[in-house]
Formats: sequence, C-alpha cells, structure tokens
Amino acid sequence: MPLKELEVKYASKRQRPYKLSDGGGLHLLVQPSGSKLWRLKYRFDGKEKLLSFGKYPVVTLAIAREKRNEAKLLLDQGKDPAEAKKRKKREKRALKQFEEIARAWHANRVEGLDPAHAQRIISRMERDVFPAIGARPIVEIEPPEILEMIRLVEARGALDISRRLKQGVSQVFRFAIASGWAKTDPTLSLNDALKPKPPVKHMARVPLTEFPALVRAILAYDGEDTPRRREITRDALMFTLLTWARTGETRFAVWSEFENLEGPEPLWRLSPERMKMEREHLVALPRQAADLLLRRRRETNGDYVFPGTKHGKPISENTMIYACYRMGYRGRQTVHGFRGLASALGASTGYIGVLGSATRKPARIDKLRAQGVSDGQIARLHSPIGQARCGKSPWEVAVSIMAEIMQCRTLTDAMA
Repeated sequence: MPLKELEVKYASKRQRPYKLSDGGGLHLLVQPSGSKLWRLKYRFDGKEKLLSFGKYPVVTLAIAREKRNEAKLLLDQGKDPAEAKKRKKREKRALKQFEEIARAWHANRVEGLDPAHAQRIISRMERDVFPAIGARPIVEIEPPEILEMIRLVEARGALDISRRLKQGVSQVFRFAIASGWAKTDPTLSLNDALKPKPPVKHMARVPLTEFPALVRAILAYDGEDTPRRREITRDALMFTLLTWARTGETRFAVWSEFENLEGPEPLWRLSPERMKMEREHLVALPRQAADLLLRRRRETNGDYVFPGTKHGKPISENTMIYACYRMGYRGRQTVHGFRGLASALGASTGYIGVLGSATRKPARIDKLRAQGVSDGQIARLHSPIGQARCGKSPWEVAVSIMAEIMQCRTLTDAMA
C-alpha cells in the first residue's frame, strides 16, 4: 500500500533499522539515528540491486516516486539505473570549469599578443573573474552570475575594466562554443545592463588659432626666480610640445635614452618600464628637439635632462603646469593638452592619426629590424605623416604644415 506524507514525516527511530514500503521496490529506510533514506530495490541481469535516492526531507515522497519512475523507464530500456547514475556523475565531473577554459583560450592567443598586454588580460581574470566563476562548470554559468561579478568591478569605479572583463569573458565563451564545451554565450544579453561610461573629459587646450601665441609665450617665459630655472622650464615645455610626450616622460628623461642627436636620425628610446603601455617606445626627434637637447647637454652635469632644484632629482610634477598658469593659460591649456593640440593640428590638416607610434606593432618592428632597418628609420617610417612626407618625424611635418598655413618657411619664422 502506498505511503502517505504524514507516515513518512512522523516515522520514528527504533533500536534497529526498518523499512516503510511505497510499492514498486521503493522504500524508506529509517535508521536508529533517526535519519531517513530513500532506496529502490530492483533486479537487473538476474541480480538484486539497490539504488539510493537521497535523504528525506531533502528528497520528498513525490520526488522519490519520480526517481523510481525514471529508474523503471531505464529498466524497460534494458539499462541499469545504478550505472546510469554513475555515468551522470562522471559526466558532471568532466564538465569543463570556466578557469580551465579561460586559461586554454589565453594560451591559444598569447603568441599573437604583446607580452605586457597578454599579462594584463590574465591578471584581470585572476583578480576579478576566477574568484567569482572560475570553479563553475561553464555550461552552468548564467547571465546574472557574470553581471554580479561585473557589478563588483563597477562598484570600485573601474568602468573601463568592467567592460574589458565582459569582453574577455565573452571571448572565452565563444572559444568554448567552438571547442564543443558550451552552447551559448551568456554575456550577449548584458550590454544594456552595464553602467554607461562617463563622458571623456579632454585636457584643456587652446584653439589652433592660438597655437603660435602659445609657442611665443613659451619662448618668452620668465616666470622663475633665476635665469637657469627659467631656461630649464622653458626647454622642458618646448621639448614636450615638440615630441608630444607625457609630463612624466619629459620629467624623467635621462641622457642614456637619446641616440644619434647630431646625426640624421636622432632618436628617443623609452624603456618598457617608462611607458604607459609597458613596452619600448621609439620617438623620432625633430631637428628642433635634437638641437634643444644638444644645448641642454652642454649645460647639464647630471643624468636628468631637465634637473630640478634638488640635486639628483628631476623637475617636479607641477613645474610645467605652474608655468602654464604663470603664462596666463590656467584652465585653457595643460601640458598633457599639448598632445590633444598636436592631434587636432594633424586632423585639421588632413593627417588623421599623427600620434601613430612605432611600437604599436611589435611583430612588424622585429621584421624591419631583421631587414637591417634602423630604429631611427622605423620611428619615422611608421607614422602616417612620416610616410606621407618622405620620412620626416610627425612634428616636423606638423610644423611644416603650420608654416605653410602661415606662409612661413621655418618654425622660428612662424613664431616670430
């Protein structure tokens, strides 16, 4: 006679184990400890066997009956329910975990990536993704789990990183789909759920029409206490303007980074440790910058090109921006804004992408080096403007364009 729910619920423990039968081989085994286990007794290949369905009340009477029916269906098909259960457990253990697949995806791509970029990708995964979903079978990961992980990154204000993580997780899923380890990409529905990126705030810069006045102001700068300090600050500003360097790159420039200053291909070679992108950067120096450096070298004894007031230290991080303030450009022109000004100059004259770097395609650089092309030539030829104007550096071309606009022959004439 089938069991009733109350019979199962109130079955009391005894000194010895006993069974309550529900029919069809299903019974509840009540242990002396009081625990209650669902079991199914059946015969397969002439042998009596037992199959466990779990503990009551986690497995209710209704669920136990469903499991009994499923087992009976397998028996009708000539299959052993116990072996089917073992096979299902093995398949579940064999399910690929997200971290395992992510590392396989990364290993598949790493040879085609810049080493520093490849390390950033896997470091982001290890910091933010693997702790959240790394141990989960990839086929079981749902969109809310990924969104919850992204929300933690957004909460610390790293909106750009959160989007890069979402992109990386999506690439892992596409790799898994192609490999037969997943069926869908759960990140596809997340785009509208991500926090929007705030508008880009560009560093202040003057209009191009005020470019000549800015250069004249730098050349006439007299805002320091001594002639020597004025000259160092003035040269640092002009060097930054000529090379489109970042403030930190100019401040910490040392003489060992410069090559061939008196030759036809003067070059500034910045090490990976000095660069934002953590890879070597080659800057083709215009003649004006090379001449400025040669003059500075005659007047400087230390390692730094632009020494500060303290012995063995470079100029401070505020030296150049305070100079802009003293020249009357507070809120109108920043030192970092020189880069935007240079880019706008190139764009306005039809040369988009004038900030092209010789180090954006490491594989191409290695190939050119193998062919005997010097780094100085590489730095010039790799710029769109450099290619368009017979191998000159971007700034030399920009200056020549500006001179043409102003009907002047040289930078000195243009700024006079």
